[in-house]
Amino acid sequence: MRKWIHVVLGLLLVVQLVGCAAEQADYSEYQKYSDTFFDSFDTVTQVMAYTKSEEEFKRYFNQIHDRFLELHRMYDIFNNYEGLNNLKTINDQAGIKPVKVDQEIIDLIQFSKKWYKEAGPETNIAMGSVLDIWQEYRNEAIANPSEAKLPPMEKLQAAAQHMDIDKVIVDTENSTVFLEDPEMSLNVGAVAKGYATELVAREMKEAGLESAIISAGGNVRTIGHPYDGVRHRWGVGIQNPDRIVVTDQDHLLDTAFIHEASVVSSGDYQRYYEVDGKRIHHLIDPKTLMPGDYYRAATVVTEDSGLADFLSTIVFLRPYEESRAFVDKMDGVEALWVLKDGTVKATAGMEKILKSQGASGTDK
Repeated sequence: MRKWIHVVLGLLLVVQLVGCAAEQADYSEYQKYSDTFFDSFDTVTQVMAYTKSEEEFKRYFNQIHDRFLELHRMYDIFNNYEGLNNLKTINDQAGIKPVKVDQEIIDLIQFSKKWYKEAGPETNIAMGSVLDIWQEYRNEAIANPSEAKLPPMEKLQAAAQHMDIDKVIVDTENSTVFLEDPEMSLNVGAVAKGYATELVAREMKEAGLESAIISAGGNVRTIGHPYDGVRHRWGVGIQNPDRIVVTDQDHLLDTAFIHEASVVSSGDYQRYYEVDGKRIHHLIDPKTLMPGDYYRAATVVTEDSGLADFLSTIVFLRPYEESRAFVDKMDGVEALWVLKDGTVKATAGMEKILKSQGASGTDK
């Protein structure tokens, strides 16, 4: 959740229309509808769904939009909202007092702490002190590119003394969050958008939406399969990091065909500035305090969009052998890597769902 973003219109959502028929139920009463909003999580969110009427689609779309706005306000670290204690409130009260918050904030922090312990430190939500410095230098570089520079390492190292996630104290009984270190702050940019997308998708399923795809700035979550009488899977385009503007499938790296799952990518092409011709992107390794430098992009496919968002950062910030071993030991997780020289590597399960390897939307 940053005040600026390098927006790629078109993003990752490209639905492949497949011509050959498949044996499915009669979905002739369903029509495809889509709409877009731009006012949450500083990105473009596209919703596509098959419903029995435009009125039904609009009802779901409005619910999705309203819920994204609500979650955006909760997870916002930049702005205050009247009558709402959000992440900014927690940061503002660091070292002062616990803050009573809504359950969605408690759940997000607990989710993030759990996966920090189980998966690794690359997505430490307590890295705000370091990420704030990078944000400052990034904003200055965008405003005045000729003066772009890297933050001094000693400044980053000093800030890194204040990112101990164990000092993020969650009291579930009283629904409060307290940052014990007054110099620390939360930054959930590596997980909030995917987490919100997953939460909204589950709520919409419970509300009766059966066939849809939500793309929140490239965090893609599918519900069911396309009700077009042809496909069993949605086709989700994977961004080619060398082709920033996606206009058609020829500009994509590949297409993954998924059912009831999520596709999330992390890459050096999304939010960056340049210093002496070198791209300085936003994915910061907590071990080096510098942007990861192993790949152009990494894509993760798994059921939960919040987890996919979380894992895509971890996968991007580890050298290939370590990153591959990490993915291989996780059930239900597949990945694809675009190395610095353009070489593409993928897990066996990922290859099975890629268009380049013969997969299609009619596969069951």
